[in-house]
Amino acid sequence: MVEYLDKYLGLLKNKNLKITHQRIEILKYLHNNKTHPTADKIYSELKKKNPALSKTTIYNTLDTLQKNNLVQNLTISNTEQRYEFKEEMHHHFLCKKCGALIDINITCPNLNKMLNQGHKVEEVHGYFKGYCKNCLKKKKKV
Repeated sequence: MVEYLDKYLGLLKNKNLKITHQRIEILKYLHNNKTHPTADKIYSELKKKNPALSKTTIYNTLDTLQKNNLVQNLTISNTEQRYEFKEEMHHHFLCKKCGALIDINITCPNLNKMLNQGHKVEEVHGYFKGYCKNCLKKKKKV
């Protein structure tokens, strides 16, 4: 876990961000929980270890981390915002039954076209919607 702590410290230092316990904890939580949690979910989980933590701190910290390209905000269905640790660009699959949001590691076919035209691409959003394999298995059993 120490090497990851060094990674989070390095990320914050590279962005010239103040190193705070809350920023480290949110980065660690998102890095370890690939479920694309909402801010409320992050708050409820981190509050267990830090009862003095406020929702405002979570929202403000997520906003700062997002503005500095360390986390990504995903809005795929309605107005629900979910978050993920920003690593390599990838697409997402949303299950219409259980709401699971799953990473899909496929390369965007248009990314190189944009880069070759001299643009700097920081985000690519590709969303697939349907039914995950777990929900399909459950449906077959009924």
